Amino acid sequence: MTTSEKQDLLDYLYNFLSENKMNLFDKIIADRTKHVTVALENIFQPQNASAVLRTADVFGIQDVHVIENDNEYNVNPRVVHGASKWITLHKYNEQENNTLACINKLKADGYKVYGTTPHTNDCLIQDIPLDNRVALVFGTEMTGLSDIAMENVDGFVKIPMYGFTESLNISVSASICLYELKKRLKQSDINWQLSEEEQLDQLLIWAKKVIKDGTLIEKQYLEKLNL
Repeated sequence: MTTSEKQDLLDYLYNFLSENKMNLFDKIIADRTKHVTVALENIFQPQNASAVLRTADVFGIQDVHVIENDNEYNVNPRVVHGASKWITLHKYNEQENNTLACINKLKADGYKVYGTTPHTNDCLIQDIPLDNRVALVFGTEMTGLSDIAMENVDGFVKIPMYGFTESLNISVSASICLYELKKRLKQSDINWQLSEEEQLDQLLIWAKKVIKDGTLIEKQYLEKLNL
């Protein structure tokens, strides 16, 4: 569909939404970004991964990448509180090494990929350059990032800590990192928001998810217009 056709479809679907929901969609989409993203490697505690999804939604991060090498991730509804409905979840579970597949995909999409680890002094979270897209890769709480991840990321980032404890829970780490990066983006002159086309595509997805039989309504509309 052309941009104009997508807009017409969105206008049609908005007829099935309350004014409050439409205004909420329009407000939230303006703060959505793909300039920053998160990748979770082999997380074996689903409540922690679900908490990261919730955090991503809170800070307007549209994409979350989940690498399933040994552990399959399933959304924990009690933790995610519906956030998985609003973000885009990308899973990597079909390759011999899904970590490498994910990192290569992120790099191909223009991201500088940073491994999150407290064991290097490469870069503090508040000092990451934001002129390029940024992807943060988080490992498991017990073992951290895999060797393959460590060998293939572009750099390392850590949160400054001032106590005896060396690490934070992954969901807490993600919250701190995403808050810091989103704050810096909003204070910058970087073009970090979704493009007009991306906004339309995402609004269509959201609308179909909240409208009863939204996908069927879309299909009938498109068939009527021979699209």
